Amino acid sequence: MTFEITEKFLEKLVGFIYENNDAEIKKLFTEVHFADIAEVLDEVNFEEAIYIIKLLDSEKTSEILTELDEDTREKILENLSAKEIAEEVGEMDSDDAADIIGELSKERQKLVINALDDHDLAADIKELLSYEEDTAGALMAKELVKVYETWTVAGCMRRIRGQAKEVTRVHSIYVVDKEDKLVGRLSLKDLIIAKSEQKIADISKAKVDAVNVNENVEEVAKIMAKYDLEAIPVVNNNAVLLGRITIDDIVDVLKEEADKDYQMAAGLTQDVDSDDSIFELTKARLPWLFLGLIGGVGAFIIMEGFQDVFSTYATLFFFTPLIAAMAGNVGVQSSAIIVQGLANDDVKGSINSRLLKEMLLAALNGLILALFLFLFVWVYESKVDLALAISVSLVVVIIIAGLIGTFVPLFLHKRGIDPAIATGPFITTSNDIFGILIYFMIAKMILGI
Repeated sequence: MTFEITEKFLEKLVGFIYENNDAEIKKLFTEVHFADIAEVLDEVNFEEAIYIIKLLDSEKTSEILTELDEDTREKILENLSAKEIAEEVGEMDSDDAADIIGELSKERQKLVINALDDHDLAADIKELLSYEEDTAGALMAKELVKVYETWTVAGCMRRIRGQAKEVTRVHSIYVVDKEDKLVGRLSLKDLIIAKSEQKIADISKAKVDAVNVNENVEEVAKIMAKYDLEAIPVVNNNAVLLGRITIDDIVDVLKEEADKDYQMAAGLTQDVDSDDSIFELTKARLPWLFLGLIGGVGAFIIMEGFQDVFSTYATLFFFTPLIAAMAGNVGVQSSAIIVQGLANDDVKGSINSRLLKEMLLAALNGLILALFLFLFVWVYESKVDLALAISVSLVVVIIIAGLIGTFVPLFLHKRGIDPAIATGPFITTSNDIFGILIYFMIAKMILGI
């Protein structure tokens, strides 16, 4: 049954907190999933959230901390001692523990790691924190089940029981040689049905997908998605097995990347949310708004240079917003498709072939729209030359906008720049300016002004 945070539940919880009725609070959360408790902590005030965190046992609160909103978690961690944080992360897998500790200052990181009772976990966390952000090494967990290829099935079964206790979910058993180099994998099914005296090397599969510890997490996500993997081992340059990355971590990566791309497409230069301060939100929004302002000034300068056209055919002025809007829309459509294709690794072939395809597509769409616009202007203004000028301009503007929307993200991708910026105000503003310039130039030529 799905848990729902109701006003009645919150009133009861807050009442128990102010009565210091710890027993009833624990009873309230007995059957509640840690992800739901995290949502509850986001709903109550900060003092109440701290009270609940300190009351519940570390086995549950350690899971809650990983699910909390980053801002809420940061405030809670600031109000916990190094020893209290160590108790929480001591119940976590190494990757989650490293993520939590990584949010602390360097000084507090050392204090928390030194306060850990589990020295192996402390060593694992230090190792994970040493890897660069957004790499497989920073994302992986050290907990896994590995066996040596020289072991027998009977000996393997005895040894993996102890390892499995430290692993939340066993997706695969990894096979290594005497130097701990990854040489294969083994499923639980293969292990169970094998004969006791068989060697692991004889029943393991030599082919195993793995990623380098320095691989970018986006590439890891693509590999796991392509091969439908629930987990993937991580190795160093010498093929030594270091850890594993599970699908739940990849889902978090994909969500963060999607959020980042969405914000970038909307014209935000940094990761923000609605609860951030006005100053932080302004810093994120202002650069792209300023770009839009520059674009508007550029459009004004262009239009001012064509005053002679307005004086002869004033109707052209009233179609300017239509031309600019169509240019912006076509550019965003084209760039969005390319950016999505690049993200999914679906964009194949040369840039020239992509541009040719987009030009043909834009020409077809432009001709259909221009035919409708030609009939409208002709009927409304009774001027064939004016209708022809506006319609031809629309076709050319749509083709140019489509080419720009296709070329820019491909060019940025080739240069190692996130192409998501090409789906926002950048592409819209540039197409508006080019669209207006092309519109008046073509109109001037056709009308002979």
